Amino acid sequence: MVAGNEQSTQYRERDLPLYLGVRFLAETAALAQSVAIGWRVYSVSNEPLALGIVGIVQFVPMLLLTLPAGELCDRLSPRRVLAAALALQALCAFCFMTLAITPSPALWPFYLVLLVFGATRAFADPAGQALPPFLVPAERLPRAIAWGSSMWQIAVIAGPALGGLGYVFGPAATYGFCGAGFLAAMLGAAVLGGRRSVPAESAKLKDRITRVVEGIAFVWSRPIVLGAISLDLFAMLLGGATALLPVYARDILHVGPIGLGLLRSAPAVGACFAALIQARHPPDRHVGLKLFASVAIFGVAVLAFAFSASFVPSLTALFVLGASDMVSVNIRSTLVQFATPDVMRGRVSAVNMLFIGASSELGAFESGVSAALLGTIPAVAVGGAGALAVVAIWMWAFPALRRTDRLQSVKP
Repeated sequence: MVAGNEQSTQYRERDLPLYLGVRFLAETAALAQSVAIGWRVYSVSNEPLALGIVGIVQFVPMLLLTLPAGELCDRLSPRRVLAAALALQALCAFCFMTLAITPSPALWPFYLVLLVFGATRAFADPAGQALPPFLVPAERLPRAIAWGSSMWQIAVIAGPALGGLGYVFGPAATYGFCGAGFLAAMLGAAVLGGRRSVPAESAKLKDRITRVVEGIAFVWSRPIVLGAISLDLFAMLLGGATALLPVYARDILHVGPIGLGLLRSAPAVGACFAALIQARHPPDRHVGLKLFASVAIFGVAVLAFAFSASFVPSLTALFVLGASDMVSVNIRSTLVQFATPDVMRGRVSAVNMLFIGASSELGAFESGVSAALLGTIPAVAVGGAGALAVVAIWMWAFPALRRTDRLQSVKP
């Protein structure tokens, strides 16, 4: 069925809603699973560093495999790569379910499955990001990306909340729900249509290593693209506070696993609010300055969260954090899509997703190490200040990005 869809050259109205549904199911499952894993790991270890290890064991395979995965998407099909990766994610979820009903509290089997899960993400993330330009016409792309971000953020609201609630019935129930969600997303990805993703004549012209290097060189040669995705990398690497939310939920705010789920959902509520506004009113002018402003607000929100000692102010700070992050995500994603030719979309998406993965998973490790050395609150505060410093440096280092006015003015 997937191969048949690859012959389609026409846009279909059903493909965008179907893609949004795939994204919703996959992200909901992944984030519900992350809440259950985070609570289990911290409950067993009582060490913030253990939460950092959760991030690093997922980042290592992403670091090694994301760029080859992007080349595979360009050479084969993002649809096929996405469907296969989602099937393996379902398998990982069912492995977690098996571990949850095993009496041994050892953490190394969880880390081992997380290593495999990180490898599946290395393929799923660039494949999913490369798909929208093949599902909608160019004039609909900014709104499609905004709707995709909105659906993703709705999942980020629902996923952690469901993960926290599901833990009340036991972790095995949460993992079983996640496995079913991944399987449903896989079926949706398998029936996506749209136009061809790669011209047949370009599929085997160059060896794979050279093609991977081409993707890196393309990003490096475009200051607007390099500046946008590296801004996200370093700001989120320093300012990521979500990895330490289990510590805040249990030891600082004393709100338990349900409160942890709400804390994990709060950034997504803010992000969904911002994404829905952007879907109706995409940024028109001064997009470069708006990108930098949104990251600066993100840093301020991280600082506010670091020193908050009560639940409602913490939720508020996380709401603002998520809203500002979503503004930057939508601008960056649209800039990258407009600047990328069709034959490079998989590889450029892989570079972009490698940066994003580094900012989240490597950022989680950095947060865990910083909390172990400095304490949880100082670690988060230093990260927020670091994000503000990155904004100032990048505004000076990437003047072309700062001066970018309209999204449509960026060409491949």
